[in-house]
Amino acid sequence: MVGLATVFGSGAMTNSIPEIENNDVLFVIGSNTKENHPIIALRMIKAVRKGSKLIVADPRKVPLVRFSHIWLQHKPGTDVALLNAMAHVIVKEGFIKKDFIEKYTEGFNEEFIKNLEDYTPEYAEKITGVPKEKIIEAARLYGSAQKAGIYYTMGITQHSHGTDNVFAIANLALLTGNLGKESAGVNPLRGQNNVQGSSDMGCSPNMYPGYQKVTVPSIRQRFEEFWVVSLPDKEGLTASEMLFEAEAGRLKAMYIMGENPVLSDPDTGHTIKALRALEFLVVQDIFLTETGALADVVLPATCFAEKDGTFTNTERRVQRIRKAVAPPGDARDDIWIITELSRKLGYNMDYSGPEEIFNEIGMVWPAVAGITYTRLEKGGIQWPCPTTDHPGTPYLFKGGFPRGKGAFTVVKYKPSCEEPDEEYPYILTTGRILFQYHAGSMTRRVKAIEEVAGEPFIEIAPEDAQALNIKDGQMVRVSSRRGSVSLKAKITKRPKKGTVFIPFHFREAAANVLTNSLALDPLCKIPELKVSTVRIERI
Repeated sequence: MVGLATVFGSGAMTNSIPEIENNDVLFVIGSNTKENHPIIALRMIKAVRKGSKLIVADPRKVPLVRFSHIWLQHKPGTDVALLNAMAHVIVKEGFIKKDFIEKYTEGFNEEFIKNLEDYTPEYAEKITGVPKEKIIEAARLYGSAQKAGIYYTMGITQHSHGTDNVFAIANLALLTGNLGKESAGVNPLRGQNNVQGSSDMGCSPNMYPGYQKVTVPSIRQRFEEFWVVSLPDKEGLTASEMLFEAEAGRLKAMYIMGENPVLSDPDTGHTIKALRALEFLVVQDIFLTETGALADVVLPATCFAEKDGTFTNTERRVQRIRKAVAPPGDARDDIWIITELSRKLGYNMDYSGPEEIFNEIGMVWPAVAGITYTRLEKGGIQWPCPTTDHPGTPYLFKGGFPRGKGAFTVVKYKPSCEEPDEEYPYILTTGRILFQYHAGSMTRRVKAIEEVAGEPFIEIAPEDAQALNIKDGQMVRVSSRRGSVSLKAKITKRPKKGTVFIPFHFREAAANVLTNSLALDPLCKIPELKVSTVRIERI
């Protein structure tokens, strides 16, 4: 038996990028796709021009809204209410795929249906701010499609109820039979070039490579025998939990690779305090980041163009990368650094290179057993690919779910951990812009990019700017319960009244000074970066 949110916990798209062009309906929620995934957005726009219908659900008027047929501008943090209301309409008006539900799913029962009965479009309108007519229209459009795909990013997951958001999305796909077929599915879009590969390789505290749980004795034993080492029987700490443990003095050392939590984690003040409380901090990166500046030891690593190996992208496609230039100075590739560290710590990793390591991955994870470097010379291959004559899998769950039936989940709307009040009346949401990338360690070193988009800003709706007597381009101070930043106001109709937006790329006005490190999803411990409350003052 397997719940769909567990499957989607791998973060992989169930379907493929080329299939986007043949969707009847695209439902994009919590994703500024045109700025954050522009190549995928081009496919979506091409689909619209071929006749597909596009639904966008986002608190901001993101660029993709221009191409949409329906825009659901909901209040940040109200995704469950919106999605449950759509499911309510789909069930009530008979858009469900009964044959699919009976054959491939479980949990479509009285409890599930009764829960949806409470989420009428009228009730959801009060919570989300989306007119009931638009909710009904979107539900009918998605529910009546033969090939509907859902696409989302961290606007869905970075909440204290992010897991519930994913459950609610999975429910919609199950109700309408939009899984296990071409040009449909549930498709989380990965935010960086090898996040999927890192996740596949067990860079989670509860998984070995291939999403095999560390708490299952038979799995653990198999890895112990393969690696000839004793492994712990308990799950490790998530990244968010590590910082709290470090602050409390229970975690003594950290090894941070290719990540800049001082800028990217919530509540920058808390992050710095926790890192300074460590006895020993190692940072491995291609540049000296804000986090690296706090380290006891910095290990200079190589970038993508300076090493050999594989990356796995958001559609599960394993692709070769090849060394194009020599690394500068003392920089070393990640494999060299890790194997040398392991050797000095007493465990000898004796590999001839990345190809031998990749072959080992196939021995412990059957889903990639059929992928070889020889085959990858001809192009990328999507897992699952269990044998060397298997072509790879463009879309998942054809003919059913591999470990049982897909489970419906009862989800209820829960408010975000911070709600606007008299002292902090505005909702802050954060994200990326087109020209800058993540914590800016690469893009902010490019003069041309800095000339175009080198300043931090806050987007404020015209009604809010008028009430605050703030002019476009004026400096303002934005404060939360954690701290304050000063930056320029950008008066724009993009955000909903009462909601403001700050991109998190800029160290001189770091958005994550303001966000809340205490608001975590109880299941996966992801922080609620998309909803904090702030006040705004003229400077």
